[in-house]
Amino acid sequence: MSLLTIQQAARRSGLSEPTLRYYEEVGLIGPIARDGTSGHRRYREADLDTLQVLACLRAMGVGIEDMRTYQRNRALGNEAASAQRDILLRHAERVELEIATLGVHLEYLRRKAALWDARDRGDAADEAEAQMQVQRILPDLERVVRA
Repeated sequence: MSLLTIQQAARRSGLSEPTLRYYEEVGLIGPIARDGTSGHRRYREADLDTLQVLACLRAMGVGIEDMRTYQRNRALGNEAASAQRDILLRHAERVELEIATLGVHLEYLRRKAALWDARDRGDAADEAEAQMQVQRILPDLERVVRA
């Protein structure tokens, strides 16, 4: 059985060493085995699998409490399948909203860039068109800012 140092586990999971320590502290993983002589953490492959799941959840913006619930449900297996689905779908809806918001922001930036490009070129007709396009996106921008 291959044991990994905290540095190796961090590198393989994509999580920082302080994050690994914190996740153990708050009960998301572990307890992690310790080297008998040095007391340093030694991660098993099973620990790494858990860390990779947590890294994925973290990257998707899942908070600590939902990670805890997700971890508890993972241990329950099929018995908790519907709860796992619900957690993931709730976060999928949040991500969809974030994507829509970013889409509006992206469109605004592109339209404003077109406006400044027309000004840079001294093209009054293109500037007027770009200004009209910016005005059209403002209600969408205001809507996502309020959401």
